[in-house]
Amino acid sequence: MTPSFDSPIGAGLLAYGMSGKLFHAPFLVAHPGFALRAVVERTQQRMTADYPGIRSYPSTEALLADPAIELVVVNTPNDTHHDLARQALLAGKHVLVEKPVATTVAQWQELTALARQQDRQLLGYQNRRWDTDFGAVRRVVASGQLGQLIEAHFRFDRFRPALHTKVFKEDGRPGSGVLYDLGPHLLDQVISLFGRPLSFEKTVGCYRAGSQVDDFFTYRLSFPQGLHVWVTSSLLVADPGPAFVVHGTQGSYQKERTDPQEAQLLAGLKPTDPAYGREQPGQEGRLVVADPASPGQVLAPQADEAAPATYMDLFEAVYQDIRHGQPYPIRAEELTWQLELLNAEPTR
Repeated sequence: MTPSFDSPIGAGLLAYGMSGKLFHAPFLVAHPGFALRAVVERTQQRMTADYPGIRSYPSTEALLADPAIELVVVNTPNDTHHDLARQALLAGKHVLVEKPVATTVAQWQELTALARQQDRQLLGYQNRRWDTDFGAVRRVVASGQLGQLIEAHFRFDRFRPALHTKVFKEDGRPGSGVLYDLGPHLLDQVISLFGRPLSFEKTVGCYRAGSQVDDFFTYRLSFPQGLHVWVTSSLLVADPGPAFVVHGTQGSYQKERTDPQEAQLLAGLKPTDPAYGREQPGQEGRLVVADPASPGQVLAPQADEAAPATYMDLFEAVYQDIRHGQPYPIRAEELTWQLELLNAEPTR
């Protein structure tokens, strides 16, 4: 039976940069439970070229005054997330806010309290829970094939020695630097798998010429049953290794960063295309497990194929939460734990 979407959620974007163009608009348009109605564009009105009929407002206040907008997507620079989400909640809107959901724990707690007061939904956008590569890692971990987990390494590396042209990423304001850019992706994936760490060590560094912000960080997170997880990102890795490595008492698994969705969206592929979210042959993970017939020996490596994935599942979860009260998988307390780690002072 085809689901019925009798009352689509009117949605508005607060910006139409890369994230609005790639990670929000295509899904809000393709999902029948949403009606993308408006965007804030203070200078150039570019969105109507891609989506004729979209209203382009000159200010956040003008968009928030539109009664047709039920859901506001806060997809603006990191240091503006708290204030704009607060404005949207006070205007009676549901809010989907990009990572990081705020720059401090106190800001996030203020927003969650306001959302309860306003009886509105405040939801964090952590799309990389729906990456193909991470989906494969989650499946292998859940399968138990690796036995008791001992260590895991999650990395997100780039080679970008030049400073970013977007000033807000480099000028030292709250939420700038690679820690608040890629850290929320990695920490959310780890928290979604293993929960809140028992303890941690944190290191940050700044190595690019002229940089005012961190361009390297690493955490060592300790979890129950002796599991240790390293989370690392650097903007100065010319030859990245595997993005995910997991070792347990019965096997090991490694997976490159192979999710195709961002590249497909950049190329103009629609989320409804049958090829969307499918990795290419040769991008399989590597699974090595113990030989049950020969103690101390391992079986031949297996090529582990990732299942297709789509960020549409995130938007489906948003729809089901707002319209039907189904719990959103990215819990507010998990985002609090993430911010605690982001806000913590380096330990070494």
